[in-house]
Parts: sequence; structure tokens; C-alpha cells
Amino acid sequence: MRIHVAIVGAYGSAGVAVADRLAGDSDVRVTLVDDGQPGGGLCILRGCMPSKEVLSAAEHRFAARHDDRLSGPLPDVDLEATVERKNEHTESFASHRRAAVERLAKRENVEFIQETARFLDDRRLAVGDRTLDPDYVVVATGSSVNVPDLPGIDEVPVETSADVLDATAFGGSGVVMGFGYVGMELAPYLSEAAGMDLTVIEHDARPLDEADAPFGDAVMEYYRDAFGIDIRTHTHEKRVEPTEDGGVRLYVDADGTREVIEADQLFAFTGRRPTLGRLGLEETALDPGPGWVEDTMQARDDPRVFVAGDANGKEPILHVAKEQGFHTAENIRRHRDGESLREYENVHHHVAFSGLGVLPFARVGHSATTADDAGLDHVVATREAASDGVFRTKNVPEGLARLVVGTDGTVLGYQGLHYHADAMAKTMQLAVEMELDVREIPDRAYHPTTPELLDGLVREGAAALE
Repeated sequence: MRIHVAIVGAYGSAGVAVADRLAGDSDVRVTLVDDGQPGGGLCILRGCMPSKEVLSAAEHRFAARHDDRLSGPLPDVDLEATVERKNEHTESFASHRRAAVERLAKRENVEFIQETARFLDDRRLAVGDRTLDPDYVVVATGSSVNVPDLPGIDEVPVETSADVLDATAFGGSGVVMGFGYVGMELAPYLSEAAGMDLTVIEHDARPLDEADAPFGDAVMEYYRDAFGIDIRTHTHEKRVEPTEDGGVRLYVDADGTREVIEADQLFAFTGRRPTLGRLGLEETALDPGPGWVEDTMQARDDPRVFVAGDANGKEPILHVAKEQGFHTAENIRRHRDGESLREYENVHHHVAFSGLGVLPFARVGHSATTADDAGLDHVVATREAASDGVFRTKNVPEGLARLVVGTDGTVLGYQGLHYHADAMAKTMQLAVEMELDVREIPDRAYHPTTPELLDGLVREGAAALE
């Protein structure tokens, strides 16, 4: 049976993944819809790619400043050159994404409409001056920056991550709301590249909620020592107002004590929210509240609407969006054929380019805390990066790593907060997802390389089972 599938948000990672899998099925007619100008998707235009570009410029300065073997004047980061190169690369990456969508649209069963889509009722869409009546709708509209609803927030300028990526000048001081992944990546950039005196608001005792406590403590100490960032823990924003000189005054509750923080600029790195406002969901049976999208990527209130990627609010991570897109395409076919749908199961796999990428954080699979919560019998091996000489020789001795191993030998999880932890995450993903036995992983070091740290963890994890 031939079906018609409309994909709203076709330029994004999730939308492209759905389209790529369905376009090769001659029994599926695909309509791609996106009003992006220019198109390219969040990761390319405002997320992963441009942020790593600007971080790299600050990383080079930090490496020079942090190495007492070097002499001579410390270079400044040329913010205009950094943003110019970022824009050039971003446009190049985005053009490849647009070209991929255009190639899909050349297929006989695929059409691309560069317009805004809005629901008229259940699954009937207004797209520009046309009306579509597809059998299935895929919502893959991504996410937008979230600015907290704080008293006075509308009276002061608020800089988001998107603003920082385009800025070529900053004030002398700033206060940062939000110390999740975005805050952890951009706060060191503001300190190193822009030379700002920063105060960061952290609601809890430490950042990195998904990590075991030693990792949050270590990254906090590193930010204070290496970047001079003032991190206020157990602190909550209450209201904000402008100062007479054009700055901001933030009132906070610091563990029961009222305090006032003044700065030239206010930054909101307070997460993202699904971009759903222009879709007209109020005209449908869809209620985008908690649990509105099942693990099958199917909308709870309409079995022929699927929501993939950031738009479903489940886990706004690039690789997750792609996987959900592929999963959505499979489940649409299964629904068409009357087969039971499969739930998407994601093995935890996150990387944050903290410390300008010099001290990135990675977690694959379980932490010791989540293993405890899941009732899994396990042992833990933990190593300081400085215990492996190669980290010292590379002048990056900070950080630590941890391996969580089931008492049957199965590798359950890895956490790393150290140089090259991001690159090691793929290796550890294989160990976790293939359920390797720690005692069967080869202990072979290609000296001198930073992955020797993994060899040490494997040895200690195996020894802990004896």
C-alpha cells in the first residue's frame, strides 16, 4: 500500500534521517517541508559545529597561557577573525546539508517545499498556499533556546548561546545563568577569549548532574583554578534589573541568604525547549505535555503522528536525533504493515567539551550512581589522569576516569573527565553496547598514548572482580 508521509523540519538531523530512510521506498511518497533560511539544521547553524569552532580558538590561547615552558607575549583571540571563519565553515557545512535535501527531492517519490507548515486539524497541513493530507506526519522541528521566566528579564539585554557565537565584542564582566553542557562549554570561552570576569550560578552542589560526584567536583575546581570563574553553588536566581550604567543586577538566594551580583552582561545558558509554537497543535488532538511522545516516537494522542529529535523533548542530543529519525522511519513502515512498533532504546552516550575541549567530559552507559539506582551488582575502577605519565608529558594532568563493571564482568559504563575523553568515548561505547567482558578486553598499550588510561581501568576493573 502506497502511503504519503510529510516531514516537517526536513533540514534538521532527525528530519533528514527519516527522509533518507523513507525516500528509498517506492511505496512511500515523501513531502519534505522546512522554512529554514538558510537551511541546515540546528547542530550546523547554531550548535555543535560553530561552538567547537570558537572553542578551538580559545583553546589555543589557553594552552599557551597554561604552559610555563613557553615564553613571550601571550596572543589575544581575534574575535572578528574567529567569527568570520566560523561563519565560512558553518555556511559550507550547511550547504552540504541543503544539497543532501535537494538530492532527495530529485527522486520521483519525494518533494521539497520551502515553506512554513501548520496543522489545520489532525494530520491536515497548511504549507504555504497549499493543503496537504498525508497519511503520516513527522514533526522534527528541533528546539530553541530557553530563557527563564525571571522577574525583570524583559527589562535587560540577555545573551544566549546564539548571541555568543556571533559576538565580536564583550563587556568586562558577566553573570551566567545555567551551568549545564552549554554553560560548561561557553563560560571558559567568555573567560579565555573575551577576558571576562565571570560569575556562574549553579543551583546544586556541583555541575554535571549525570556524573558521579567526583567528576562534578573536579570540573568545578578546574574552572575556578584554570579560568578564575566564580561559581556560586546552591544559588537560585530571583529577579534581575538594569543598572544605571547599562549593566545588569541579579538578585539571588544563596543557600538562604539574599545576595546581589552586578555585571556588564547577563548570559542565559539555560537549556533548550522544543520548537512547537508555530505548528498549530491546538487545532489537533495533540497535547504536548509530559509524556506526549511514546518511546516508539509515536505521539500519544495520534498514532499517525511521529515526533523525532529535539522536538519531542526527550533528549536534545545530535546523535540521538539521528537515531530517533531512523527509528521513526522504521516504525512508520511497521505501522503501515500492521506490525508492532519497536521502542527506541538509547544507551547513554554524552560528551561535553568542557574546559575548552582540554578537559572534556564523556559518559557512556551507567555511572556508579545509575548502576546503584538500577539495582545492578557492580564494581568500580577509578584512575586519576595524572597517574598515567603521558598526561603529564602533554601538560594536561588534570581529571579522572571511571569504569563501572558488573560482577559478571560485563562493562556497564565509563566516565571520563580528561584530555581526549571525547575521542575515547567511541571505544567505550563499543565495550558497553557489545557487553564485553572486562577480562577479555586486550591489555595492549601503544605507548605513549592517552588511551593507556583505559588499559589501566580495564586492569583494575578485572582485578576488582577477583
